[in-house]
Amino acid sequence: MTLLQTRNLDISVARRRLIHQLELKIESCTSWALLGRNGTGKTSLLHTLAKLMPAATGEIYLEGENLAALSGKPLARRIGLLFQQGLPAMPKTVFETAMLGRYPHHQSLWKDDPEDISVVDNALREFDLTHLSARGVETLSGGEAQRLALAQLVAQAPTLYLLDEPSNHLDLAHQLKGLQRLKEKVTSHRAALVMASHDINLVSQMCDHVLLLMGDGSYLAGPASEILQEEHLSEAFGCRVRRVESGKEAFFFPST
Repeated sequence: MTLLQTRNLDISVARRRLIHQLELKIESCTSWALLGRNGTGKTSLLHTLAKLMPAATGEIYLEGENLAALSGKPLARRIGLLFQQGLPAMPKTVFETAMLGRYPHHQSLWKDDPEDISVVDNALREFDLTHLSARGVETLSGGEAQRLALAQLVAQAPTLYLLDEPSNHLDLAHQLKGLQRLKEKVTSHRAALVMASHDINLVSQMCDHVLLLMGDGSYLAGPASEILQEEHLSEAFGCRVRRVESGKEAFFFPST
């Protein structure tokens, strides 16, 4: 099933064209990496897909419906976005912040539904935050706050997860565990994931497809095994990138 499709999508910022005629089709149960140098349009693309900024030209379809026709709770039930800067500062507890993810599903303005409470409790447990549920958000470390942002997104349970640098502030264990949790949600809920990152090694482990932005408006898109090749990465990042294989895994590093 096609969850998201773009047609002739152009994205421009300050009269500079970042992405030209993007034709992208994202199927359910797939995880996409969004790679490219700084300033090539990764965040702008995520914000456009989330309807936070307009495209210069083109159309976006979400489960067959034009994104332009969707708004409010129906849109929030389908698209969830993890911002690069994480959670906004707010004087709320960890539990209350995670509960905000359930807003698109709320049936009552006056009390929390037991099902919503259960969903949030599970999300906090999955990201090792249960013991912090009564803590104020302002007391959290950077890594704890990032895990809370991921828990809030999981509680939202969207059809399409859009993640902008989700590994920010996370130690190695929580990077792998947290992103693996998201992949499990994508599979079990027949959702999809698009993850912008600078870490080629991380996305090579977590994503089965790659959208590689070349910096001049052009792009490469397809299975990770086809796109994560030395020549493509070296051109996109403006330096030599070597690929080394060990067993079934591939590792990437810059080289002079």
